[in-house]
Amino acid sequence: MVSRERRSKPRTPATGSVPAHAFTTLIGTAELAAHLEDPAFVVVDVRHDLRDPPAGEAAYGKGHIPGARFAHLDRDLSAKTTGRNGRHPLPTPEAAAAVFGRLGIDRTKQVVAYDQGDGVFASRLWWMLRWLGHDIAAVLDGGFAKWQREGRPVVSDVPEVEAKEFKPGRVRATVNATGVAASIPRHDLVLLDARAAERYRGDVEPIDRVAGHIPGAINRPYNRNVSTDGTFRAPRDLRAEFDAMLHGRRAEDVVHYCGSGVSACHNVLAMAIAGYPLTRLYPGSWSEWSADAKRPVALGQV
Repeated sequence: MVSRERRSKPRTPATGSVPAHAFTTLIGTAELAAHLEDPAFVVVDVRHDLRDPPAGEAAYGKGHIPGARFAHLDRDLSAKTTGRNGRHPLPTPEAAAAVFGRLGIDRTKQVVAYDQGDGVFASRLWWMLRWLGHDIAAVLDGGFAKWQREGRPVVSDVPEVEAKEFKPGRVRATVNATGVAASIPRHDLVLLDARAAERYRGDVEPIDRVAGHIPGAINRPYNRNVSTDGTFRAPRDLRAEFDAMLHGRRAEDVVHYCGSGVSACHNVLAMAIAGYPLTRLYPGSWSEWSADAKRPVALGQV
């Protein structure tokens, strides 16, 4: 059986490029199991429940992959909310680097992020590392659920973590609300909305104050990226779907958003698995956009 994990082409690590053995998008459970004792690997548990934020950390305390340390979506992977900057604002590069350092990550570490299953929260950590130029990061395909189904080891002890100095590389560009607004009349960007179709259309809005979507955006629910077992679909299938949505537009024109900048990272990851270069994120997403009544809102299907 051919592995679907994507590895980089051989390059020279001394130049800051990705080493030949690195996992840069996905890693399978068997591959991770083979590296549990490898000091070059840092495993991070990012399980979370939007309706019950303490639940992920509680689950970690009951059992996790050996050696995994925990990162909380709200506390570690988001900045403070103001009511205008979205529900999971992006931290500054300096604040994110401090968190990564506390997790024991430096520029030499292969990072593996996992959540309960489909990778929606793990992809946020993966994207933040890629945002700061750390390309040797991957999401565990199928997450903790697949790990458990296969009867792989689970422990409850919290590992001692040696803090490291994480130095960001080239910080990759994101797009803010001003940039999105300026693009709408010119159709400069291909906006992909990762939320469920009923939220995109504005039929319901269970979380944010306004229903609908950014004018001109195309709906791409993130759960289309995975199979029923929570593992990512084949790269060729993902590529065919994204190609059809782009209609010949460049990957450089794509900007992803969702409710709060989390599930949109799943679409960034899916496009990377499909072979596209890393695409951009609007971190504030709908929760930021809809907080300003002056910003336009569209309803229905494009």
